[in-house]
Amino acid sequence: MAGRKILNRQGINKTAIRLVVTAVIMFGFGFSLVPLYDVLCEVTGLNGKTGVISRQEAKSPGELHEDRLVKVQFVTNVAVGLPWRFKALEKELFVRPGKLTFTNFQATNLSQSSVAGSAVPSVAPSIASRYFNKTDCFCFVVQSLDPNQTKIMPVAFVVDSKIPDNVDVVTLSYTFFKTEEKI
Repeated sequence: MAGRKILNRQGINKTAIRLVVTAVIMFGFGFSLVPLYDVLCEVTGLNGKTGVISRQEAKSPGELHEDRLVKVQFVTNVAVGLPWRFKALEKELFVRPGKLTFTNFQATNLSQSSVAGSAVPSVAPSIASRYFNKTDCFCFVVQSLDPNQTKIMPVAFVVDSKIPDNVDVVTLSYTFFKTEEKI
């Protein structure tokens, strides 16, 4: 009987050690998912994440394609719960890959109180997101609008000259979400 207790206790200890090791591995895996997801999105263009470059980099884009135009369409959305009207002042632009391009968006607070919102950008097709780089964007910071205020929000971007030839149309979409953060 004493031998059985020793064997049983050893089995319990092994199981406990295995459970602790499994829990530590699961925690480490869960902790690493966000950075791994960000790297995956950056490498594959998944989820339409775009690049950000400085104005200096945009001014020296390298090769400029004078004979090629890419149509950039702008789509705007406002999430439920944000009392704003949000629109692109230009629905689409034809841009030369490698050239710094500017456009404007407009947001209006339709409520009687100050409201803050954050814009989440997305680019389609996903392959194009690797070649779409913003130098300035209202989406970089939280936007706050006073009651009935209208605000013009600029975006400066470059479609990289290395964008594949089969990509003729790029859609830049923004969705504004309400945020409690104030600026």
